[in-house]
Amino acid sequence: MCASSASFPGYDLIGDVHGCGATLVHLLNLLGYRLTEGCYRHPEGRKVIFVGDIIDRGPRIREALNLVRAMVDSGEAEIVMGNHEYNMLAFSTPGRPGSGRDHLRAHTERHSRIVRETLEQFAGHADEWADHLRWFQQIPLALEKDGLRVVHACWDPQLMPRFLARYPDARIDADFLHASVEPGSFEFHVMDRCTRGCHMPLPPGVRIHSGDGFTRNSFRVHFWAENPQTYGDVVFQPDNLPGDLEDQPISDEDREALCFYGPDEPHLFVGHYWCEGFPAVVRPNITCVDYSAVKFGRLVAYRYDGEATLSAKRFVWVDVQGEERPPIDELAAEGDSAP
Repeated sequence: MCASSASFPGYDLIGDVHGCGATLVHLLNLLGYRLTEGCYRHPEGRKVIFVGDIIDRGPRIREALNLVRAMVDSGEAEIVMGNHEYNMLAFSTPGRPGSGRDHLRAHTERHSRIVRETLEQFAGHADEWADHLRWFQQIPLALEKDGLRVVHACWDPQLMPRFLARYPDARIDADFLHASVEPGSFEFHVMDRCTRGCHMPLPPGVRIHSGDGFTRNSFRVHFWAENPQTYGDVVFQPDNLPGDLEDQPISDEDREALCFYGPDEPHLFVGHYWCEGFPAVVRPNITCVDYSAVKFGRLVAYRYDGEATLSAKRFVWVDVQGEERPPIDELAAEGDSAP
């Protein structure tokens, strides 16, 4: 993990981009970053931390990924791995001989639909795409520095020390990647918690028909309820639970599977959860910066300057416009010439 820096620059934590490249340029401009020598830089030395999920779904995936990578490679930003980067790695990696897998993530209709826009937008750029896939595996699952922690979906206080003891820089290797698709393995549990968060199964026969067109038999839950009793105490997703399930008692088995990030833990920033409305701090030491940008929500940043308590006053955002107009090249030119 990264140690605290001697000179604290201030960080701008940016939520799930999902191919909204033009909106990302708008947001960087609003935050004071300017396009200089091929990447966006802040004149006062601030750095961006991206919470993952740069790819998939959106209209300008290639532009967004190249912009983010240029910032990271130049030292102007850091990034943690999202479930979409991980899923793309697994989708693109052949299984080892004898594993019984053509690829680590099966090329089902559902999985292929999720990555379709990314692969289409990189068609004709095979070498560039192959290089990005290699880069994905170098992205850490988590960061800890300057009084904050960053992970895409969930920092499990019981699991993370075990993971970091084996992988101190939080970067996975090829063996970890292959083991991570085996249910029940340590690697599977780490990857599932870090990039997908906590889930709770719905009762038998109950399904959620989500706004993204998928049907699910579980729901996303948060990890900061001290003594949850019902589904409503932990649900953390935009889709409502069917019927009166918010009053459904949590079983002892389901409660045992939850994790708890306490109020005395370091500040934690996550993405992943498709929040809606105006950005808000979910706990004094926890905030989510994913506000459904690709669903024409908001691309959100939190400006962190080492404060003791997180505050909603530190959010900055851009409302995502239809088709992300104007074109990204015009926005880049605007950012390069701004004062």
